[in-house]
Amino acid sequence: EEIRERLSLVPGTNITIGQPISHRIDHMLSGARANIAVKIFGPDLSVLRELGTRSLAAVQGIPGLVDAALEPQADIPTVRVGFDRTALARHGLPAGQAASTLETALLGRRVGQIIDGQLAVPLVLRYATNDLADLEAMWQTRLDMPAGARVPLGSLAEIVEDRGPNFIGRENAQRRIIVTANVAGRDLGGVVADVRERVAAGVALPEGYRVEYGGQFQAEEEAERLLLGLGVGAVAGIFLILYSAFGSTRDAAIIMLNLPLALIGGVAGVFLGDGVLSVAALIGFIALFGIATRNGIMLVSRIRRLREEEADLQVHEAVIRGSVDRLVPIVMTALSTGLALLPVALRFGVPGSEIQAPLAMVIVCGLFSSTALNMLVVPAAVFMRYRPRPERAA
Repeated sequence: EEIRERLSLVPGTNITIGQPISHRIDHMLSGARANIAVKIFGPDLSVLRELGTRSLAAVQGIPGLVDAALEPQADIPTVRVGFDRTALARHGLPAGQAASTLETALLGRRVGQIIDGQLAVPLVLRYATNDLADLEAMWQTRLDMPAGARVPLGSLAEIVEDRGPNFIGRENAQRRIIVTANVAGRDLGGVVADVRERVAAGVALPEGYRVEYGGQFQAEEEAERLLLGLGVGAVAGIFLILYSAFGSTRDAAIIMLNLPLALIGGVAGVFLGDGVLSVAALIGFIALFGIATRNGIMLVSRIRRLREEEADLQVHEAVIRGSVDRLVPIVMTALSTGLALLPVALRFGVPGSEIQAPLAMVIVCGLFSSTALNMLVVPAAVFMRYRPRPERAA
C-alpha cells in the first residue's frame, strides 16, 4: 500500500505491483503481468483504444481492485515510404531491391566484424545520423539503377511524415488491447464477477468486437472444479471402504457424521482467516475429512467390539465404555496434529505463508469441532442405532 501511494505521484506511469514468479505465472495464463486481464478483440485499433478506455473507467472503484491500467498506447512519429512501381520498372529496378537498399541506408546492415583483443565488434554499414536530419535529406538519397544511373529516392517513391501506433497487440491472429488489474483485500472470484458485470453494463461492443477475461482466476476456477470432483470422489471412496470394513451402511453413515462435524470448524477457520475460500483451504478440507473419519472409526469399532465380546452388555453401557476407552486416543491424535499445525496457522497474513496458513487454519479449527462433537454426536447415533426397539402392544 505504501509503494502504491508513493508511486501514484509519478505522472504518466502505470503501476503493477507483484512478484517475479507471480508475474511469470500471470503472463503464461493471460499474456499480461497482472491477476486480471480484460482482453478486447477487434479489427480497428482506434476503436479498441476507445473500448479499452471505457472498460478501464467502468472497473474503477470496484472494492479490492488495484493497479487498474490500460495497455500503454501512443502514436509515434514515423516516415512512410511508398515506392512507385511504375517508376521503378522504367529504370529496371525491382521493388524488393530498392527496399533492401533503403533499409541498409537507414537502419544499417551487418557486413562483418572487427576483432579488438577479446572483443568482437560488429561492422555495420549505414548512413551517418547527421545525414538524415530531415525529409529533404531522405528525398535526395541516391539509388543505383541497373543501367548505371543514380536516381534520387524522391523521384521513385512518395515520402510522407506520418504517425503510427507504438505497439499492436495480437492474439490468435486478432488485434487486441488489454485492461489489467490486481486484487488486494478481497477474493479473486468476487472481484472478477464485479468486473464482468461492470464491463457488460458500461461498455457496448460494436459488431465484430468481443471481450475475454483471463488471469489467475481461470486457474483457480479449474482447480476448484478439480478439487470438488476429487473431494466428492474421496468421500464416496471413504464410504465404500467403511462399508466393506464394517459390513453395514448404517455404521458407515454414523462414522461419516464426522464430516459435517469437521466442516463446522473448517468453515469457522476460513472466517477466522481472511474469509476467502482459496484452493489451499479446499485442500485443507479434504485432509480434514480423512482425519475426522479416522476418529469415528476408532470410536465405532470399539463399541462394536465390546458388544461382540460381552453379549449381555447393555447398549448404553457399551457406548459409555467405548467412548471412555477411546477418549484419550482420539484426543491425543487430534491434539498432536493440531499442535503441529498451530504455528503455521498462527502465521496467517505473514509473507510466505499464503498457502500453508489457510490449509493449517482449516485443519486446526476442523479438528477442534470434530473432536469435541465426535464424543457427543457419534455415541448418541450409535445408541440410537443399537438400542432395543420397544415391543408393540398386541
